[in-house]
Amino acid sequence: MTELRQDERVAVARLHALLELLPTALDRQLAATGLTSFEFTLLEALHEADAGRLRLSALASRTNATLPRLSRVVTGLERKGLVARMACEVDGRATNAVLTEAGGRAYRDGRPVYDDAVRRMVLDGLDEEGVGRLADLAYAVLTKLDPDRRLAVTNEGPEAPCSADPAPTECAADPALPDPAACPADPPD
Repeated sequence: MTELRQDERVAVARLHALLELLPTALDRQLAATGLTSFEFTLLEALHEADAGRLRLSALASRTNATLPRLSRVVTGLERKGLVARMACEVDGRATNAVLTEAGGRAYRDGRPVYDDAVRRMVLDGLDEEGVGRLADLAYAVLTKLDPDRRLAVTNEGPEAPCSADPAPTECAADPALPDPAACPADPPD
């Protein structure tokens, strides 16, 4: 192995600083909504999921959380009435996190706060070309860190999802299914 060059050390140090500072800064901005940035990310994942529900294991994968951490945060969101746990109708051994009506409102109320914070703290300092470069650089690093694309973020046009997508080779309702197109969705209550 070769030692990092000075410019490489600076680049990685800046990336590390960004990764440390951004979540805390987002937490401060979202505090007025009663959510942390991680709670907002969970609500967003559920908001974008079919019928507003995901297996806890799929939600953990989408957010890169350990199951114990996810369980603690979901418990807190349950206490706030934003999420409910329900048995999976496809597999009784599994548990789903389900976005409640109040959770949907909290997500919609938090969305403009989050967007404004990201715009002010990240995007306002970049022109259109800079946003593209940031996306390309982040993607290059993500392909190394996340080869299974658990946290894949698409850039396929305005209708494409813009938050973490589950791996296209896995069904969130039943990861054992060989054909993700055959993935059953739990019916809404």
